[in-house]
Amino acid sequence: MKVLVCVKQTFDTEAKIEIKDGKIADAGINLIINPYDEVAVEGGIQLKEKKLADEVVVLSAGGDKAMDAIRTALAMGADRGILIKQDTAADEYARAVVLAAAIKDENPDLILAGHVAADDGSSQVPTRVAEILGLPHVNVITNIELADGKATCSSEADGGTQVTEVSLPAVVSSQVSWNEPRYPSMKGIMQAKKKPVATVDAAAADNKVNIVEFSLPAAKQAGVKIEDEPEVCAAQLADWMKNTVKVEVK
Repeated sequence: MKVLVCVKQTFDTEAKIEIKDGKIADAGINLIINPYDEVAVEGGIQLKEKKLADEVVVLSAGGDKAMDAIRTALAMGADRGILIKQDTAADEYARAVVLAAAIKDENPDLILAGHVAADDGSSQVPTRVAEILGLPHVNVITNIELADGKATCSSEADGGTQVTEVSLPAVVSSQVSWNEPRYPSMKGIMQAKKKPVATVDAAAADNKVNIVEFSLPAAKQAGVKIEDEPEVCAAQLADWMKNTVKVEVK
C-alpha cells in the first residue's frame, strides 16, 4: 500500500507577522511544515511501522523553500518526496489542481493531509483534491484503521465521535489530536539527505481568487471603567451603551 501525504510550508506559528506594502513580510521568519500536515506525516509513518503501508510519499506545492518541509518529513521517516514548483501566491483552487494531477500520476491507495493550513485557515484543499479526483473524503479524523481495502475513520462530532467507513483510495484529512509528531533524529536527518526528491513543474491552473491586500487587526482600545454607587454606574453604563457604542435597542 502506498500512502501519499500532502504538506504545506507555513510560517512558524510563534512568529510575529508584519505587513509591508500590503503583503506579509517574510524576512527573518522561520518556515515550518504546517502543524496539521505534520500530524498527517506522522500518521502515515505509523501506518508503515504497523506494516499497513509499504511506502510513504510526501508531496508539496510551492517555491524552492518548500524543499525544507519535504526534507523534514523525510527525516521523520517518509520514504521520498515530490516538489511541485508553483507560485506561492496560488489560491486553494490552483493548489488543489496541481496536487490532484501529481496524485493521479502516483496513484496512491491513501492520501493524507492536515484538515487546515495554519497560515490561511481555509480548510479547502483536501476537499477540493478529493472532488477533482472523484474520491471519498473524510475530514478531521482522530484515528484510522485500514483493513480489506477500506478505511474506518473516527472524527470528533458534537457530543461524541463519528465513525466513517470509506473504500480506498480515499482522501483523509486529520485533526491535530490524531497523534504527536516525532522529532527527526540526527540519524533521520542524515538519511533524509540521501532520500530521493523529484521536482516537477506545476500543471496549468489559474487562480479563482486574488488577494488584493493583507492587513493586521485593529489594535484593541482601552476599556471603560465605571466606579460609583450602583445606581450611578447603571445610568452611566446605559448612557455609554446608547450614545457611545450605539447599541440598538429593540
